[in-house]
Amino acid sequence: MRVFVTGASGHIGSAVLPELIAGGHEVFGLARSDAAEKKVREAGAGVRRGSLDDLDLLREAAGEADAVIHLAFGNELMMSGDFAGAVAQDLIHVKALGDALIGTGKGLFGIGMQRAADAAYNATIDTNPRSQVTRLIVDYARQGVRAATFAVPPVTHSDLDRHGFIPMLIGIARRTGVSGYPGDGANTWPAAHTRDLATLYRLAVEKAPAGAQLYAATEAGVPLRQIAEVIGRRLGLPTVSIPQEEVDRHFAGFPFVRIDFTMPNDETRELLGWNPQHPGLIADLEQGHYFA
Repeated sequence: MRVFVTGASGHIGSAVLPELIAGGHEVFGLARSDAAEKKVREAGAGVRRGSLDDLDLLREAAGEADAVIHLAFGNELMMSGDFAGAVAQDLIHVKALGDALIGTGKGLFGIGMQRAADAAYNATIDTNPRSQVTRLIVDYARQGVRAATFAVPPVTHSDLDRHGFIPMLIGIARRTGVSGYPGDGANTWPAAHTRDLATLYRLAVEKAPAGAQLYAATEAGVPLRQIAEVIGRRLGLPTVSIPQEEVDRHFAGFPFVRIDFTMPNDETRELLGWNPQHPGLIADLEQGHYFA
């Protein structure tokens, strides 16, 4: 298949490109800079040069593809505090991609968690502004598009990870002199190795049905205290509990530290025959590349 990938030079994209190419697919990645273009070409993919704001380019590239993987998101806007602005931009980008695929039966694969039968679960989903994007993608599945969503875990880890939750947690430990966790540290973070996630994207391109919700965690939940203990030991720093009233100050700039949920993946494994092969989060941390 001919696959167009946004966010192609990013953390996840840099694993998805070679996985798709190894699977025999023809891949083109969006690149907005010389550096991004170099990374995409080095991965063996073709390049569509431009930015997400070039909507005509998005429509054209999507129309020429058999499947679109949309990985790009306005992370700079989000980290500056304008999450709503990043979502508003993403809605425009997804609409440009999706509209080009209506009635074609071609694939559109985005990030998001769909609503379910559980009211409490749905209430949690709906508090995330990004749920608007998920609903848009799901709507394309009713318009002749093989659209599916990926629930990408908050921790996607590997030697390709430079700016995710783990580097941020390590940076805070180095800055504060302790490896901290909030309260008792029992809150759990779902996790996946980047390359296992890339395999799931390839399998989705090849056989995911329209409307599918794919849960991409290879570990349903890893306790934050366990993560902090490895970081503390690796950095030679004490591992300590941060009282709840001090959490916001201690973890300044990292508002996600209180995340606490699990993400089982049995249905996704069965649906696509996904069999993760790479190390889990703790084993990956123990390899040391995060601390080099």
